[in-house]
Amino acid sequence: MLSPKKVKHRKMMKGNLKGKAYRGSELSFGEYGLKALEPIWLTARQIEAGRIAINRYSKKGRKSLDSSIPDKP
Repeated sequence: MLSPKKVKHRKMMKGNLKGKAYRGSELSFGEYGLKALEPIWLTARQIEAGRIAINRYSKKGRKSLDSSIPDKP
C-alpha cells in the first residue's frame, strides 16, 4: 500500500478541494492514462485497485507507470 513517508500525526484534517486542474493533464510517457473528471481525494486502496484493474486488462508484459501518491494517510 502507498502512504506518505513521514507524517507528524496518523490522522489528518479533511481540508477542502478548490476545483479542477486544467494544466498537467498530458501524458509524459506511455500510451494510456487515467484522468479525474472531478476533484476528489483518492485513498491508497483506490489507487491500488485501479492499478490492478489496468494490469488485468492490459497485455502480458506491459508495465503500468503510476505517478499518483495519496496525500493523506
